[in-house]
Amino acid sequence: MCHARFPLAAVLVLSLFAAPTVADRPNILVVIGDDIGWKDYGCYGHPSIRTPNIDALAAAGLKFTHAFLTTSSCSPSRISILSGRYPHQTGAEDLHMRLPAGGVFISTPLREAGYFTGHMLKTHYGPNGMQQFDWYGKSVKEFGTFLDKAAAKPFFMWVGFRDAHRPYKAGALKPPHDPAKAVVPPFLVDTLSTRRDLALYYDEIGRMDRDIGRLLDELKKRGRFRNTLVVFLGDNGEPFPRAKGTVYDSGIGTPLVMCWPGRIAGGGVHNGLASVIDLAPTFAEVAGIQKPSTMVGHSLLPVLKDPSLPGREFIFAERNWHNADEHIRCVRTRTHKLITNAYLDRPFGHPADCSRSPSWKDLLAAKAGGRITGDQLQIFRVPRPAVELYDAANDPGEFHNLADQPASSGIRKRLEQALETWRQQTKDFPASRRRRADNVDRVTGVKFTRTIGPLVKEGKPKPLR
Repeated sequence: MCHARFPLAAVLVLSLFAAPTVADRPNILVVIGDDIGWKDYGCYGHPSIRTPNIDALAAAGLKFTHAFLTTSSCSPSRISILSGRYPHQTGAEDLHMRLPAGGVFISTPLREAGYFTGHMLKTHYGPNGMQQFDWYGKSVKEFGTFLDKAAAKPFFMWVGFRDAHRPYKAGALKPPHDPAKAVVPPFLVDTLSTRRDLALYYDEIGRMDRDIGRLLDELKKRGRFRNTLVVFLGDNGEPFPRAKGTVYDSGIGTPLVMCWPGRIAGGGVHNGLASVIDLAPTFAEVAGIQKPSTMVGHSLLPVLKDPSLPGREFIFAERNWHNADEHIRCVRTRTHKLITNAYLDRPFGHPADCSRSPSWKDLLAAKAGGRITGDQLQIFRVPRPAVELYDAANDPGEFHNLADQPASSGIRKRLEQALETWRQQTKDFPASRRRRADNVDRVTGVKFTRTIGPLVKEGKPKPLR
């Protein structure tokens, strides 16, 4: 008997999300923004960014308030999400690395199960990733063509937006956002040029939101919206200093909204921890297929049914080469985060597009003029701490390192053990195994070559201890 083995909540989940037949399998539409902050939308409380379509999805579906990426770097993040594996497991942990031969995206088992699969706009995962889809489109306007090709088949569509990636220029959205209404985070300098930089970033988010609306309108016009799971998220944090490329929440936090009419209750909020490592397994279960054995995450379907569930105990993330080489790992709970840094003797290596921005130049000018605050100075400090520990509940900016405080020794030990266990289980490589040359100056932020840095040191994997 089912009731002898499963609690009532599990029985309800199984009945609501029973394995569908081929004819009624749901469509899956994933829209992923490029370099977008995790709270920069009306539905997440931002007071001035205009995102009516994303807000409408949240109102009709489920909003995750503590969802996290596995890395804060574009191509490794997208490959990780599609493969259901952590970046160091995919063999494509550095920026611009291609998915190796043998790497499998969720689109492949979905296609084998009868789905018509497609992707649009930005890909950034190489030939092996590209060939795992039936169709590719260069414009949101081609979505109707994709649906024509899909015909009566269920579809999986991955839309890789380029907004809000730099460079910026005026005209992305009309009317544009007002720099005076920009929300300047404490790690940036509050100047007119930084506010203008933020306003242009807001415009790109607004343009993405407009295009998301066009996708949804096309689904509704064809009567396919109600049987479509729509997922909205980002690939890494906003392209500003101390955000993109970091494992602070400003770098690895992501919006995550899931809408599925009739299956997910509208206006829901999940406050537990969630990781994008669980998205590919979720898509597999939604489609009624077995999760590929290569995927390390777990389906989110129980949370979609009951958002009050606690979510994950831990989430994990990493930072490897992105213009500058790093070996940074982190573990986060609902209340605390622990970060380990391997390269302590060099300044933090920001992505080149962050360090070409007006916001970066304003930070450098404030630093040179002695007008910089302690919170803003943190990214320039050398040597860097080997371990950082933050009370994320009471210090959401992650500015006050508690790693060496006796009162925090217990939580530090617990998180260090959790991080080490994760590294062992996922076969993470040690910092001593490989190094890649920088292609950006860490002090000035100047990029001196467009070529990905060559490996300058690579050894055989060593067992972690």
